[in-house]
Amino acid sequence: MLRLSKKLLFAIEAVVDIAYNAGPEPVRSSEISERQGIPRRYLEQVLQQLVHHNILAGQRGPRGGYRLARERRRITVGEIIRVVRQLEGTPDPTSEAGGSEIGRRVVRPIWQGMQDEMMSRFDHMTIEELCDKARNEGIQSEAQQVPDFSI
Repeated sequence: MLRLSKKLLFAIEAVVDIAYNAGPEPVRSSEISERQGIPRRYLEQVLQQLVHHNILAGQRGPRGGYRLARERRRITVGEIIRVVRQLEGTPDPTSEAGGSEIGRRVVRPIWQGMQDEMMSRFDHMTIEELCDKARNEGIQSEAQQVPDFSI
């Protein structure tokens, strides 16, 4: 069942933060935590899972942090949702055996259909679209504040 949890919100916010504030250096988890108000204990666990699933790339060391593993137009919100759902290990009650006949044959199929429609929308919603929305909302980007001296 698609359930909005804090961990899921934090994961999406973190990926958008990394995409939106990426500059020449990777984005540190402490910066994400400060900007988004995400507790570090949630953040590190989620970021590592996103690295493991090739959504983010991690860089160790004093100048380490995170960056997107792929172009932001190639990462969908649906991918992030699936990673977090797997991390949370929450079973989907619509797929469980048992229950009443009305539940199995009427109520659960309706709920499953709604979930499928939502996931389809999330599978077509890219991180690039969310970054564009942030820019349209006038949210300041750290990357825009860094002077670029390349020629």
